[in-house]
Amino acid sequence: MRAAVVGHVEWVRFAEVERLPEQGAILTAEDSWEEPGGGGADAAGELVRLGAEVDFFVAVGNDEVGARARESLETLGCRVHAAVRDEPQRLAFTYVDGEGERTITLLGPKLHPHGSDPLPWDELAEIETVYFCAGDADALRAARRARVLVATARELPTLIEAGVQLDALVRSGLDPSEAYEPGLLDPEPRLVVSTMGRTGGSYVAGADEGTFAAAEPPGPVADAYGAGDCFAAGLTFALGRGDDAQTALSFASACGATALTRRGAHGRKGR
Repeated sequence: MRAAVVGHVEWVRFAEVERLPEQGAILTAEDSWEEPGGGGADAAGELVRLGAEVDFFVAVGNDEVGARARESLETLGCRVHAAVRDEPQRLAFTYVDGEGERTITLLGPKLHPHGSDPLPWDELAEIETVYFCAGDADALRAARRARVLVATARELPTLIEAGVQLDALVRSGLDPSEAYEPGLLDPEPRLVVSTMGRTGGSYVAGADEGTFAAAEPPGPVADAYGAGDCFAAGLTFALGRGDDAQTALSFASACGATALTRRGAHGRKGR
């Protein structure tokens, strides 16, 4: 399967700690590392792990960190199409505590691709399935050339502006910033998925409504970072291969649960 992500990347430093520091405290991390993260990079990495050939349309900073982010994404197995912005690469700092919960601080504005960037947008017409998580309206319209288009509700203003048909809209039912009501998008997405973390979620597909259970992690929970993005990538993959909504949601839940057992964005090994 050929899949694509239209989105963003952040250069993330992770710090494993027993607990978050209290105000004014000094804490020594048990482990620390850096890698490309953010919703786009997390989803692209998951699609690669699922066996897809992945094109990643992204924007990076014009500094050494931006170059490192691009190189690291290529090492993961992505075919990277990157516009270079005249500003530094966006950074992030993430604590992972003893219970596997992540706490993220973002540094700098999100860099995302524009439809006017000289990227091979025409190739999206040859791709089965696309996950859109950052970009302007023209980039989203270009993504619609693919057979299946999944998008995150984090980019709702862009989705409204573009006015394209989504095969699926994914939102967090736990995040007020991702709230969605029927009628906000025209045309209405064919499938609207609301996730509720480790309790599962619900979906609406036309007249069909239902719930889905969260999958059990296949091992000890290590790190919640990127689990939601891996769920979205799993949904994108499953819809791209022709699964119905319930089968696709079950598959996506398993992807999100497996992500909980990995350290960092892409499965750091050892210490």
